[in-house]
Formats: sequence, structure tokens, C-alpha cells
Amino acid sequence: MEHAVHLPDGFGDPTLYVIIAVLLFFVMLAYFGIHKKIATALDARSAKIKDELDEARRLREEAQALLASYQRKQKEAEAQAEDIVKQARHDAEIMAANARKDLADRLERRAAMAETKIANAEKQALADVRARAADIALDAAQDMLKSGLTAAEKTKLVKSGISSMGNILN
Repeated sequence: MEHAVHLPDGFGDPTLYVIIAVLLFFVMLAYFGIHKKIATALDARSAKIKDELDEARRLREEAQALLASYQRKQKEAEAQAEDIVKQARHDAEIMAANARKDLADRLERRAAMAETKIANAEKQALADVRARAADIALDAAQDMLKSGLTAAEKTKLVKSGISSMGNILN
């Protein structure tokens, strides 16, 4: 199927009027400078789009700079947190060492106090034993004296008891 171009046959053909109307329309557009207004509008639209693209580029660069800044701050914060953890571990080790030293010092003081108490208890026990021995010796001497010994035997017995008591007490 071929399409043929239909040309107007004369003034009675409506195609001629349509062609004239279209040509007049274009002439009027040219006369009133519509093409310039359209070009100006297109240029303005192009400039607006260019400005929006520039703004978008600028915002993207700012966002990238801000992202880089936040990433840097994050790394700094992580490094600072790591330093804090290291310092806390170091402080904890020092505190543990001090606590062990304090515990050892307290144990040594308690051991020394216990040894002193033991020594005092030994002295007291020895003194109690000596006092008890002296009481027993005195009781024995009294019993012997009451048993009716002669004065010479009593004197000899007292001297012997005193010398044995001296040996016991030393």
C-alpha cells in the first residue's frame, strides 16, 4: 500500500486552507518571536537544570566530606575507647597487685600478732606452771611439816625444797 501525497486541486479544496493556516500560524509565531521565547525558556530551563545539577554535586561533595569526617571521628572514638580499655586494664592490674600486697601485709601483721600472742601465752603458761609448782611445793612442805619432823629435818627439807624450786623456776 502506497501513500500518495495529496496536493490541493484548487481554492475549493480544504487542504489548501489547512496548509495556508499552518503557514500563517508559523509566520505569526516568527513575527511575535515565539521561537526566541521558546529558546529563552529552554535556555532558562537548561540553566535551572544545570544549577540543580551543580547544587546536587555540591551537596554530594558536602555529604562525602561529612561522611569522611564522621568516619574519621569514629576511628578516633574507637582509638580512644581502645586506650580507655587499655588504661582500665592497667589500672585493674595495679589495683590487683596493690590488693595482693595489702593482703600479704595484713597476713604478715596477723602472723606477727599471732606469734606475739603465742609467745605471751607460752610465758603466761610457764608462769602459771611455775606458780602451780610453787603452790604444790608449799603444800607438800606444809604437809611434811605437819607430819612431825624434827627441827633439823625440817630445816634440811626446806633448804632442799628451796634449791629445787630455784632450779625448777629457772
